[in-house]
Order: sequence, then structure tokens, then C-alpha cells
Amino acid sequence: MSVRTQVLLWTAQRISAAVLAVCVVIHLVIIIYAVRNGLSAAEILGRTRGSYAWAGFYAIFVAAVAVHVPIGLRSVLAETFDWRGRGLDVAVMAAALTLAMWGYRAILAVFI
Repeated sequence: MSVRTQVLLWTAQRISAAVLAVCVVIHLVIIIYAVRNGLSAAEILGRTRGSYAWAGFYAIFVAAVAVHVPIGLRSVLAETFDWRGRGLDVAVMAAALTLAMWGYRAILAVFI
């Protein structure tokens, strides 16, 4: 892998980590608020269904996960199993696409 590619992956993972940190804090605050106010799952869905703002927030959350996790997974697989080359690239791209697909499917099911 070229130095340029390594720098791009490093930068993408750090940016996605910053986005994830913000998203996780917001998500946890929402969970704590819901639990403390005794909201049921049906009440939460009633408040979020049709909200494009929440769908947008969670779309950003999913995108950050789909970028961050495969880059870390790539490093772990390369270091642990000495896996290099095209096969590793294909495997982590498949992981990224799978995470994105599952996440966006969940957003569609919950919010739209």
C-alpha cells in the first residue's frame, strides 16, 4: 500500500472517529432521556417516524461507522493474520458495504 493511501486511510479513520464521538454522545443522551421519562418503544417510534432530522443524524452516524470500522478491521486482519493484497481490500470493502446497508435499512425501517 502506498504512503499516500495509508495517510488517506489514517485521516479518514480519525475524522470518522471524531464524528462517531459526537454521534455516540448524542445517542446516549437520547437513550438516557427516553429511559428517565419512561418512554416506551412505541412512543419513541412515534416521535421519530417521519423526522428527516433524526434520519439525517443517524445517516451520518451510519456513514461514520461504515468508514471507521472497516479501516480498523483492515489493520487488525493485516497485523493478526499477515493478510495483505487484493483479498483483504475486497473483504473490508464488503464489510463496509454490509455495515452501510444494514444501517441505512434500519434508518428506513424506523424513520421513514
